[in-house]
Amino acid sequence: MRRLSGLLVAGALMLLPAFSHGHGTAFAQQAPQKTTFTGDMVLWAFNVPADKATEYEAVMTKLKEALTKSERPDAKQQLAGWKVMKNAMPQPDGTLVYVHVINPVVKDADYSITNIVYEVFKDPAEQKTFYDQYRGAIKAALFIIEGPLTADFSK
Repeated sequence: MRRLSGLLVAGALMLLPAFSHGHGTAFAQQAPQKTTFTGDMVLWAFNVPADKATEYEAVMTKLKEALTKSERPDAKQQLAGWKVMKNAMPQPDGTLVYVHVINPVVKDADYSITNIVYEVFKDPAEQKTFYDQYRGAIKAALFIIEGPLTADFSK
């Protein structure tokens, strides 16, 4: 039981920055927290309830739109190297796993989904709608794996 509660606390702490940006007076006064990666490649997985898959995919559509419209030069590089895969088999509890495959990683670029969307879509009402949709679609962040590429079989 202790281990389960520890995992739940760790998961909540990992998701807190994604769900807290720009909401409430304490957060409005802080600079947004960046999500950066140092490895060559990243696998980033989220657990989504099956009945929220449409909402999660709408969040991914909005993310793609924001990266497409962004004026940052590194946004185009992020767009080119970011793919999202939905596991074909549901988990035992019926949830779905979405894995973000980021290859290559753009060094020092912000991969925070909310920050990317908020940068382009500045209307507070639109941001709140997006935030609520994003928060409601995710059951848990499962893992982030990042590191150097050790073998490239295409070469």
